[in-house]
Order: sequence, then C-alpha cells, then structure tokens
Amino acid sequence: MKIFSKEQIYEGDKLTAKKQNISSTDLMERAGTGIFNWMHMRMQGAQVPIHVFCGIGNNGGDGLVLARHLVTHGYNVKTYVVNCSDKRSKDFLINYDRIKNVTKDWPTLLKCEDDFPEIHHDDIIVDAVFGIGLNRTIDDWVKALFIHFKNCKAYTLSVDIPSGLYTDKAVKDEDAVVFAGYTLSFATPKLVFFLPETAKYTVQWEVLDIGLDQEFLFNTITEADLIGKHEVLPMYIPRQKFAHKGEMGHSLIIGGSYGKIGAVNLASRAALAAGAGLVSAYVPKCGYVPMQTAFPEAMVITDNNKQIITDIDFDIIPNVIAIGIGLGTKNKTVNALSEFLKANKAPLVIDADAINIIAKNKTLLELLPYQSVLTPHPKELERLIGKWENDFDKINKTKAFSKKYGFVIVIKGANSITVFEDKLYVNTTGNPGLATAGSGDVLTGIITGLIAQGYGAIVATIFGVYLHGKSADLAIEKYGYQSLIASHVVEYLGAAYMDLFKQPEQPPEVTEQEQSTENAKTDKA
Repeated sequence: MKIFSKEQIYEGDKLTAKKQNISSTDLMERAGTGIFNWMHMRMQGAQVPIHVFCGIGNNGGDGLVLARHLVTHGYNVKTYVVNCSDKRSKDFLINYDRIKNVTKDWPTLLKCEDDFPEIHHDDIIVDAVFGIGLNRTIDDWVKALFIHFKNCKAYTLSVDIPSGLYTDKAVKDEDAVVFAGYTLSFATPKLVFFLPETAKYTVQWEVLDIGLDQEFLFNTITEADLIGKHEVLPMYIPRQKFAHKGEMGHSLIIGGSYGKIGAVNLASRAALAAGAGLVSAYVPKCGYVPMQTAFPEAMVITDNNKQIITDIDFDIIPNVIAIGIGLGTKNKTVNALSEFLKANKAPLVIDADAINIIAKNKTLLELLPYQSVLTPHPKELERLIGKWENDFDKINKTKAFSKKYGFVIVIKGANSITVFEDKLYVNTTGNPGLATAGSGDVLTGIITGLIAQGYGAIVATIFGVYLHGKSADLAIEKYGYQSLIASHVVEYLGAAYMDLFKQPEQPPEVTEQEQSTENAKTDKA
C-alpha cells in the first residue's frame, strides 16, 4: 500500500474532480458519507450522544456532511463549529447551509473555553477540526478543547487525521493534538501513524476509499510504502522441484566472542530456516563446541584465538556474509574487521559490533559494497548518523546516509522502516515480544539467508523484516509477549512462510432451513 504525501493527496483530489467531472463539494460528500456509513454500520441507530466538532476548513466540511447524515438518520447528534479563524473554505460554507436545512438544531459556534459543552465518558466525540492542511500553531483555547476531549474520556473518532497532528513534521506540544481511539483516513494511511513519537495519537486507523482516480493511485510514486502480506507475496521465490542445497546459497556468519557465541547460533539458525542451502559460522575457538553441539546443521570455522576474533581467514566462497553479531570491539578484532573489509568482495549484512566499529572508524564505510545491509538498533544508528531531534529528522538523516554510501538501512521499531536512498518501506508485522535479547541477531540471519538464495539486498531486507515480525506475531499466540524469546522467532519462520499462502477464513454458509429458523426467532422476538 502506498503512503501518499499531503501534496499528492491534494493533487489526487483535483485530478479526480477533473476526470470524473465532479466538484470538490461532491468529493467532500463522498468523504463525509463514507465516515457516516462506517459509523452507521457499527451503531445501527444506537442513541449514544454523538458530539461532532467541525473546523472551518475542508476537514470541518467533512464533519458537517457526517453530522447531516447522522441527523437525517435519527441519531442523537450535536454539532459544533470550532471558530478558530475568520476564513472559511467554500465547501465548508456549502455544507454549513445544507445541515441548517435539515435541522432546527443548528451547529453551535465555539469561540472560547466558556463555550465548551459537557461531554460524558460514554459519549462519542467526532474530531473533524483540522485536517492534513494544518500548517500553524493552534490557538490556546483550541488546545484547551483538545485537553477537554482527553479529560472527559469519551471515545474519540478522528476524521482523516487527529487534529493538530502534522503529516510531515514533529509535534512540539502533545496537548495541542487530539488523542484518537480510531482514525478513518481518506485514501491512504499517514506516515505519522507509524512513527514512535506520533503513533500514540491514534490507537487504531483504517483507510476509507473515497473514489480517488485509480490511474493516479496506481501510477503515482510515493516516498513511503506500507508493507504487508500482499506486498511481500510477489517477492517470494518458489523453490523448484529439483533444487538442491548448492543452489540455495551459502551464508557465512562471522561473529561471536567469549560468552556471546549464542548470537552467532541464533543468526546461523535463522539463515538456514529462512532458506539458505548452507550455513557456515566463523567464530573464535571457544565457540566451536557450542556451535557444533547446539546447531549441528551449521559448519564451523574457527579463529586461532580462543576468546575473540583476531584474524578472519576462510577458504570457502560464500554467497553472502553477515558480520558483527557478538563480535566485540577489542583492538585485534577491529584490525581483523578492517583487513577483512579491504579484501572482501561478497555482499554484506552488517550488525551490532561491526556497526559500532565502523561508526568509530568512518573510513571503513568506503570499503563496504554497494547495497550492503545495515541493521542497527537505535543507539547504533545514532552512532552512524548522529543524534536526531525527532523522528522526521532521524528519517532524513538516514536517507542522506543511505544516498551517500548506497546502503540499505533498517530503522528498527514497532514499525521497522527499511530505507534505501529516498525510499521508505514501512513494515506492518511484529509486536512488543520482540523486545528481547537476540531478536536482532535473528533478523540479521533471516536477511542473510534470503540474500544467499538470490534475493536482492533491498527485497531481502523488506521481506526479511516482514518474516521476522510475522514469525513473532504467530509465536505470541503460544508464548505471549513476555515469554517470547529469539529462538521462538526462528521456530516460527516456517509458519510465517506458510501464512503467505493462507486464505482468509470465510464465514460458514447459512442453509435455507437455518435462515428460516433464525427468521422465525426474530419474528417471535
């Protein structure tokens, strides 16, 4: 799914109106009616008090369309206009006149805190105050209104985007933003729904189709894509009947130090479970017995040193190399990594201490192959790109870093984002159970195993991040968040693959006899 910018949405609105020969007012009618249909389907005429707060722009116009339909369908609705400016959009004014034509209870004008209505915790608030066009600091009394929403604890539904939330910049004052229980977003989700600092402003979101031009939606290239099952399924490369392990690629996992051999174990297991034909682990001598014992499917190569890696020397030709997990940052290890990078020709997946070493020795960045994959946790990312002020600054700095060196970078989080140059791929799988030791090592192994099989670096990273999260989503059904460990994620990789081809369950068909019986019960009631 594409994540359109606000500028692209404006362009899509204009193009749709032109190509479909409709007015912007007609398009607003579609949007407001879409919100009404969503509510009506769930409420079925229930007389819960509904408070619709409308701004004086197009988002407010959407709210007025909704309110009009609620009135004409007999709902217990009260409409308010948040009079935050002298300027009103044309379509707002048109719909303001329309709602006055269907009810004697005209919208109440709010101009200050004294005008705020009483709202009970079991009421419903519809927030249609500000939309994606907000580009200024809101007035103090409007901020107080949003605090009023929050304090009354009523369920809040936002139209398109929680009011006060910008689509393309950070929030400076969280009290100046509506906290929505649900947001119905027109045509596209907003990037801010997935960023750590701004995702908290809506608990859930859903996209409503308002009939924007299909050619525009299909052909427009967006900065960000939302990655789910439908996006990764075409990436999947099926295994042929006569395939053998030599054709599935050879992954080499380099890392480990005394007490940290488990990281290499996890990454190696993940690479093989992701589909690599062969996996070799390069570890210090202390890792030989643990690796051979705990993971007999892996081949093991050892450094001459017992506790750390001091010299990276092997006689195999791997298709891809992952390096850094559990590696440590001793001087001899730093030198070994430097010499390895100077000679290496294989694709790389770089994680953990390899990133930390490179961050302290920036000249090593020039030695990394094009489209090397970097999987830093937040602190490691900061060491690479520098401190950031907010999530947008972090994304911009990561994009600049990716463009400068040609790397694929994973910004880890609840919605991990794969970055390559100017493009963002926002993942939808995963859960808080992944906040556990070793989960990053598993991700490194999955991506490595995919590259070994012939997936390109960008696709392998997008696909790998998805599988990693999906495995965890399936595993928590058995283990829960708190008890999920990294080994469980490897264990459920097969289930994550199988889920790609799982069809959604269809509701059972109702026979004529069953329907007749149900109708009789209804009539009797």
